[in-house]
Amino acid sequence: MPQILKIGAYVVYFWSKENDPLEPVHVHVSEGVPTQNATKIWITKRGKALIANNNSRIFAHQLQKILRIIEANSDLIIARWENYFGEIRFYC
Repeated sequence: MPQILKIGAYVVYFWSKENDPLEPVHVHVSEGVPTQNATKIWITKRGKALIANNNSRIFAHQLQKILRIIEANSDLIIARWENYFGEIRFYC
């Protein structure tokens, strides 16, 4: 799984075996080892981070910090997504 960022004990990454057709731009967040069912965060066209689910059960105060960091790095995430998957679609 391509790691995009490391935020403390949390890893922000793409799941390399995404659905076909490819889902809109998003990242997964988990503590330690990446898993397919980790917390999923959509990235919008404007670089906002929206929680799709919090399957990793990250505490709210920590999740808010992670969302801010993802938003600050949204251009990097989008560029890496396009480079890795070869196409871009947005949730909104």
